[in-house]
Amino acid sequence: MTIDRAALITGLERLGAAMERDFDLLNTADGALGDGDLGVTMTRGMRAISEQAEALPDDLGQALLACAQAFTKSSGSSYGTLLATGIMTIAKEVKGRSAIEAGEVSALVAAARDKMQARGKAELGGKTVLDSLDAVARATEGVSDPADVADAAAAAANDALETFRGERATIGRARIFGDKSVGLDDPGMLAMSRIVAALANREA
Repeated sequence: MTIDRAALITGLERLGAAMERDFDLLNTADGALGDGDLGVTMTRGMRAISEQAEALPDDLGQALLACAQAFTKSSGSSYGTLLATGIMTIAKEVKGRSAIEAGEVSALVAAARDKMQARGKAELGGKTVLDSLDAVARATEGVSDPADVADAAAAAANDALETFRGERATIGRARIFGDKSVGLDDPGMLAMSRIVAALANREA
């Protein structure tokens, strides 16, 4: 099974529904360690993408670029900007292609992680979305079966969220909360666990 335009649109539909469902959850988590508007950012972004989903081209690079641009225009939040950066990175990697194999997911996620890390000037281990992406990239490395990739990605994102819950945030707005961040989910990591679960079509 390959990831093509049809699979992308189906994934985007699931993701849009998941973000609507988790609107309050993400806002609440972000309210504890941030501005409290992550749910707003994610739903606005996905609605903007959904509005042009049917017009997305077969070229996955161009399709993902259009998604990134739509998301960026919908919100000026730092999380939205980082996500758009990751999506654009993947778009460049698959430009001109109408399909990608499940076995390529690890390398594509790693590329997005690295570009987002450079953009955010952050380090791994700081209890951020970067740690979620790193976990997904490592868990899916060398895996080629689509179902196995989906299972590994969803489990890795969730495991990373649980692992870092007990850690102290050292990067981003959450760092100002110091020890109060221990025991709380990083909003960006929580969002990524829900994003990956939706794209993988697995339970969040």
